[in-house]
Amino acid sequence: MMKILWFLPTHGDTRYLGSRQGAREVNLDYLTQIAQAADQLGYYGVLTPTGRSCEDPWVVTSSLISATRQLRFLVALRPGLMEPALGARMAATFDRLSRGRLLINLVTGGSASELAGDGQFLDHAERYAAATEFIHVWREIMARSHEGKTFDFSGKHLKVDAARLVYPPIQAPHPPIWFGGSSEAAHELAAEHAETYLSWGEPPGDVRKKFDDVRTRAARHGRILRFGVRLHVIVRETEEEAWAAADTLISRLDDAAIGKAQKVFEKMDSEGQRRMAALHGQGKGRSRADLEIDPHLWAGVGLVRGGAGTAIVGNPQQVADKLREYQEAGAEAFVLSGYPHLEEVYRFAELVFPLLDLEHGRPAEPLPGNTQDGPFGELIANDIIPAASVAPDQPDRRIRA
Repeated sequence: MMKILWFLPTHGDTRYLGSRQGAREVNLDYLTQIAQAADQLGYYGVLTPTGRSCEDPWVVTSSLISATRQLRFLVALRPGLMEPALGARMAATFDRLSRGRLLINLVTGGSASELAGDGQFLDHAERYAAATEFIHVWREIMARSHEGKTFDFSGKHLKVDAARLVYPPIQAPHPPIWFGGSSEAAHELAAEHAETYLSWGEPPGDVRKKFDDVRTRAARHGRILRFGVRLHVIVRETEEEAWAAADTLISRLDDAAIGKAQKVFEKMDSEGQRRMAALHGQGKGRSRADLEIDPHLWAGVGLVRGGAGTAIVGNPQQVADKLREYQEAGAEAFVLSGYPHLEEVYRFAELVFPLLDLEHGRPAEPLPGNTQDGPFGELIANDIIPAASVAPDQPDRRIRA
């Protein structure tokens, strides 16, 4: 069984990477459209990015609580940018107001210049040490709130005396923690404190190795983790159309834009970003042969986009099969996105959901009277109900767990 999450593009949305052409304003109305579409289509949740290039994830997602019904929100906690007691109150309030729909995305940050601008000057190792203290304190405050207890802690980076959360979260002991990172320090933090470990979309064999390492570390702490993968997706009815769409997405890029982006990535101390950059050879080629790093896994997005830089490209069956490869490597959750995000949230659900065994389903009940094989399609000649049909050579393409 799989969980499929979508993405709220609070740092911008477009049809062409690196170009103003085809770009659109990302405002509350647009984000609401995407969130409501994901909610109505039956996605498990949505990830909201974090950083100075994005609108604030807590403000954005809290504004979408009343606009959605079942959708979960994967929202970033940032050690070093807030105190754990404040983070606990924010998370508990969000979880209560959303009726238990909060997921926590623990983010340590990977850009030294961005972190410095936010007032954080720790190196990579110290940043992870501070993040470990942060999430330990956060978890304890959350857990003890259900019994009305306080928590004391004195560490190298943090100290709290009688920290208390008056209003506990709905989810006990706390909203689930998701965390991604590729360094040894990140793997150890995930093993000790996360519920779900996320990897960016490296080839499935490489992802399996990361999962195995984190799983082994978690076992030493007496813990069992779940695993997920963050990817883009470009799915069309035919493989040819999908690869043409991938080419179109980067068709407005030039060497100067790619070079400028890669220089920014080189300054980051993120092991995950280093691994992403290595997949596309720092933008030395833009053909399918240069960028298809594994069958139907394309590194073109990473030419200019930080973070997740790979996309699954293909027809619905090929995309579903690739997800199955990651599932066999240990992934249960997939955080997906596509450009533009509103159109693609529909396209992926319509083309690929029928091929997957999902842990979640359509949350909305059909309206009365719309029970004929599903309430979808325009009536033919005013009163003929559209037929439910599949390709004759693919009578049942559902992936079985």
